[in-house]
Amino acid sequence: MKIRTAKIGDAEAITAQNISLAKESENIILNSETVLAGVKALLSDKKKGFYLVAEENDTIVGQLMITVEWSDWRNKPIWWVQSVYVQKEWRKKGVFTQLLDYIRLKARKQGVAFLRLYAHKNNRSALHVYEKVGWRREPYVFHHLSV
Repeated sequence: MKIRTAKIGDAEAITAQNISLAKESENIILNSETVLAGVKALLSDKKKGFYLVAEENDTIVGQLMITVEWSDWRNKPIWWVQSVYVQKEWRKKGVFTQLLDYIRLKARKQGVAFLRLYAHKNNRSALHVYEKVGWRREPYVFHHLSV
């Protein structure tokens, strides 16, 4: 399996996986044109973040997205792990672990303070996987405000 930074040519595969992720984790149907535009926007602007993909036989079987938060308290960036998805037939085969190992090494090399992620509270399978590989729950409450 190959882990690599995604390219613009990966946008359609990433979009399809993001749509599957939303349906599986939150039972939300996303607009494919909007998601494709969002994926392309990120892939075209490194300031927004980047995707890592896991590839087997030239097929993307897993992904995660990184966005950056600046921490003034630490004078270092914090990387948010988002849009984590592994195709069903590739789950429990170490795909997420390989993506996570790759991103942890990259983060260390770039002076990142730590990684953060969030998951829907009802997405029990994701929460189990995250805790199994070493993530720990934080004491923060996540809020949302429409603008």
